[in-house]
Amino acid sequence: MSDVTLAPAPTRSPAAAPSPSKLPAKRLSGRIALVTGGAQGIGEGIARRFAAEGATVAIADIDLGRAEAVVAAIIESGGKAAAYAVDIADEGSVAALAHALEAAYGRVDILVNNAAILDATAIDELTLDRYREVIDINLNGAILVTLALLPLVRLGKGGPAVLNIASIMGMRGARDALAYSTAKGGIVNFTRALACDLARDGVRVNAIAPGFIDTRMAILPDGSGHEHETEWFKDVYLKHGRLPLGRAGQPADIAGPAFFLCSDDARYVTGQILLVDGGVSATF
Repeated sequence: MSDVTLAPAPTRSPAAAPSPSKLPAKRLSGRIALVTGGAQGIGEGIARRFAAEGATVAIADIDLGRAEAVVAAIIESGGKAAAYAVDIADEGSVAALAHALEAAYGRVDILVNNAAILDATAIDELTLDRYREVIDINLNGAILVTLALLPLVRLGKGGPAVLNIASIMGMRGARDALAYSTAKGGIVNFTRALACDLARDGVRVNAIAPGFIDTRMAILPDGSGHEHETEWFKDVYLKHGRLPLGRAGQPADIAGPAFFLCSDDARYVTGQILLVDGGVSATF
C-alpha cells in the first residue's frame, strides 16, 4: 500500500428527517404513471395506490372493460385515471398507446411493466409455439413497451422511474415453469441492463419479484381450485415454514414497495430486484 495521507472528509450536519405529520399527504401529486396490466391483480393494486398518492394513472390492459371499471372506481374515490386498450405483444398496439399518451400527457413520469400471463406447462407438453407466446408477452412485451415509451419517460419529471414486475420464479428454479421462469429471469437482467443504459438520463429502473400473491394467477391452470388452498401449499409452505410470514400476499403488499421504488425516497436506488415474497426465498 502506498504511503498516502487522505484528507479528512468534510463534515456536514445531517438533514433532519421530516416528521410523519409534515410528510406530503400525496407524494406522487403531479406525476403521470402508466401501469400495464392494471385492470386486476398486482397491476390494479399498484394503480390504486399510485392514484391515492396523487398520480394521474393511465391503466393499459388488453381487457379494456375491466380497465375502465378500475378507472371508474379510482375516479369515484377522488383520484385521476384513464383506461387504454393495449396488447403488449403487438408492436402496432403498443405504438398506438405511446401516441395516445403523448397526446394526452406529453410525458410519462412512471412506467410500470406489469402485464403478463401465467404458464405452468409440463416440460414434455411444452411446445415451441407456447414457449414463444409466453416469452413474447412476459419478456418481449415489457421491452417493447419500454422502447416505445422511452422518449416520453426521458421527458418525465420528478426523477422518472421504470418498475418491472418480475417473479421469484425468475430468481429460482421450479418444475413446469420453463417458459415462465425464463421470461421472468429475462426481466431481471433486462432491469439491470436498462438501469445502466438510462442512468445518464436520470431515469431509475428497478424490479419487484413477488412470491405467492393472491391474484387470478393463483387459480390452478385446470380451474379446479386455488393454489393457496391446496393441501400441498398448506403443508409445504405453511405447516413446515417454507413461507416464514405464514400467508400468501395481497396486491396491496406489492403496491407499497412499488410506491417506494417509484417515489423520491428511492432516488438513489436503481438496478435492484426487490423480492417481496413473505420470506420464502430466505428458506431452503
